[in-house]
Amino acid sequence: MPQLLTTRAVILCPHLGLGTTTPMSPLWSIEGGIVCAEGDTGVLACPFLPYPCVGYRLQSMGLNATQVAGRRAILTTDFNQTLTGLPLTMTELHTTLDNSTPAAIPNGQSAPPLSPALVDTVKPMVAVAPPALAFNTTTMQPATLAATFTLSHPFPLRWMLTLISEPQARHQDVTAGLPPGLTLAPAGGEWTTPTLAVQMTLTAAYVATLGIGLTHFFMAGISQRGLSSWAELVLTVS
Repeated sequence: MPQLLTTRAVILCPHLGLGTTTPMSPLWSIEGGIVCAEGDTGVLACPFLPYPCVGYRLQSMGLNATQVAGRRAILTTDFNQTLTGLPLTMTELHTTLDNSTPAAIPNGQSAPPLSPALVDTVKPMVAVAPPALAFNTTTMQPATLAATFTLSHPFPLRWMLTLISEPQARHQDVTAGLPPGLTLAPAGGEWTTPTLAVQMTLTAAYVATLGIGLTHFFMAGISQRGLSSWAELVLTVS
């Protein structure tokens, strides 16, 4: 079973910015760390100066029944994101596990064993090929740019693709694509097979609107337990 998340946890954004969480209800501590609950927020000391990950708001995946002041306690395996849409990595320093379950259990009966998907502790594998693309706005070449994200896990849940633009200092969830300029096959974030390939295709007209500089595409794969991994594609526009 996963650990409860506390304020002692090491929380990192993809740029290795360290997070600091402020609990709204500091009622329960484990080995000196306050247990965090859904809705608690944090700030990130993100070094990515063009567009830093400034913070996060914790969300529960609803896989446990433990509550703090009426709000679900957060597990280290609950998938969470920065305010810019990027996946967080959360590592706890204590050994207290949460064995609760939201399922109703008749009086006097033990909880049923967890499913293999919820016992799983292995993160998904996510890769991208090629990891970098380049485009020239003078020649408007290449006319089409393409890359393939490959995800694998025995208990998949969903995937998401986030665009981070340095020239425009913005982020955007592009999981559904942006036709006709940015298309994904398949699109929408559904992940039901152990291995999935998502092809991204960009048109020259769309890439030219991104501005001179670097645009980052972060693909995150999430398992049913909430564990995640990500891969980054960097697009250079000159």
